[in-house]
Amino acid sequence: MTLFLVIRLRGRIGIHPDVMETMKRLNMPTKHSAVLILDTPSNKGMLNKITDYVTWGEVTEESLEALLMKRGRMAGDARITEDALKKENLGTPKELAKRTMDDGRVPACIKATFRLTPPSGGFKKSIKRHVRSGGELGYRGKGINELLPKMI
Repeated sequence: MTLFLVIRLRGRIGIHPDVMETMKRLNMPTKHSAVLILDTPSNKGMLNKITDYVTWGEVTEESLEALLMKRGRMAGDARITEDALKKENLGTPKELAKRTMDDGRVPACIKATFRLTPPSGGFKKSIKRHVRSGGELGYRGKGINELLPKMI
């Protein structure tokens, strides 16, 4: 199965309660937060519901490794380090990224939500329009791997 990286780009003002509930179920509490989800019909339905507030695409293993090591947090909000990975028997960062790609979710000892920063250099287009119509929102495929390093 494909693993999607979903990044919330817009805040909470003016959002319909159903969309807020969907964001809550996906564990995306704030602007610039990201989660990893599998490509399942139920997840696709949730993405279609919140498509006006998020962007998503297929994440690569290299991007996932960078995301886990730079923005991943252990329980207690501690950074993920080589020592912490060895202590939890998760192997190297590369092995952790591979296992996450295969399983479709991060291990239980790592928080599922990643707090990102606004992209360096800013967004090049509007965050009120979809990718297909010259904006930043919606499905962007492998292009999510170009946005992610700017937000880490």
